[in-house]
Amino acid sequence: MEPNKSENNVGTLVDQDLSQEIQKSYLDYAMSVIVSRALPDVRDGMKPVARRILYSMWRQNLRSTARHRKSANVVGDVMARYHPHGDASIYDALARLVQDFSLRYPLIDGQGNWGNIDGDSPAAMRYTEARLKKISDEMLADIAKDTVDFVDNYDGSKKEPTLLPSAIPQFLVNGTIGIAVGMATNVPPHNLKEICLAAIHLIEHPEATVQDLMKFVHGPDFPTGGAIYNKKDILQAYATGKGGIVTRAIADIEEAKNGSFRIIVNEIPYLVNKSNLITRIADNVKADKIQGIRDLRDESDKDGIRIVIELKKDAYPKKVLNQLFDTTDLQKTFHVNMLALVDNGKQPKVLTLKDAIVEHISHRKVVITRRTTFDLARAKERAHILEGLKTALDHI
Repeated sequence: MEPNKSENNVGTLVDQDLSQEIQKSYLDYAMSVIVSRALPDVRDGMKPVARRILYSMWRQNLRSTARHRKSANVVGDVMARYHPHGDASIYDALARLVQDFSLRYPLIDGQGNWGNIDGDSPAAMRYTEARLKKISDEMLADIAKDTVDFVDNYDGSKKEPTLLPSAIPQFLVNGTIGIAVGMATNVPPHNLKEICLAAIHLIEHPEATVQDLMKFVHGPDFPTGGAIYNKKDILQAYATGKGGIVTRAIADIEEAKNGSFRIIVNEIPYLVNKSNLITRIADNVKADKIQGIRDLRDESDKDGIRIVIELKKDAYPKKVLNQLFDTTDLQKTFHVNMLALVDNGKQPKVLTLKDAIVEHISHRKVVITRRTTFDLARAKERAHILEGLKTALDHI
């Protein structure tokens, strides 16, 4: 039986080479993941899910001065209006925006159990509460003044912003991690003051080089602390957009009353799971990969990290510490890959430090111009009304 045919080709059979169809479909899928899910826009430094969460909370008036509201309410609103995916993925993204060990400057102020550096999951969304932090107020400021473009949401029933006005250079300040199809991004977080000083210098001296900017930006600023080694590696990462930066835990050697020594770890490298780290140390001691350790304790509390490593009396503390650096994540290389979407969020590109700051400056120029145009139009409308009232008063 011949299939029904119509003007829109519904029900029409089309001959198509299988390899071409797979190639086209996979390319469409890959570009969807790259542009609409895994990579941040360099202008506001946000992935779509995080941008939608912040905008939804702003629209619900969950500003930094408002009362906290159930996270389930936020997740439900984001899922219903803007993000057509599961609630688990939205809540995971929301939790990361709260965690001070994940972001250098958390964007959401949360109440309740939001997980910890040991890898424990946050409490269920019905138990936690959230509102925006003050820094997020700056990212969303003037969004109602036609400063950014809005597009239809997934079902055409609402409008959502294509990006945020973002006075904060979020792409560099908080960094990002994302795995797309055939590419990935790994941007380290930085100190806000350092990035702003570098931006000011670049505005005043557009010809400045990456080395000039490094007078202000000395290196990444990880939320979990730690020490960074080798300025040459940092310069390479900033100058090319790719490179490895070696980070180490902050460890002090103390002498006990009985004459033995112990190593106190107060800061660990970024993205290291503390519980797994301690387990790895214990396993290496059992496997005799590390000699000289007598006891291992985790004394961390709400005030910070404290890992105590008791040494045997005949152990050499520095030798044991070097073994720890060599065989565990107390020393870890952060592989920088500053990949982001440019050209209005359409093209993935690896950026240097200067490129990223230039993109943010250009974005702010557009936002401020559009805001000024909006304010001018409102002022002219007001002036027209006032002139009319003045004319009426003159004739009374």
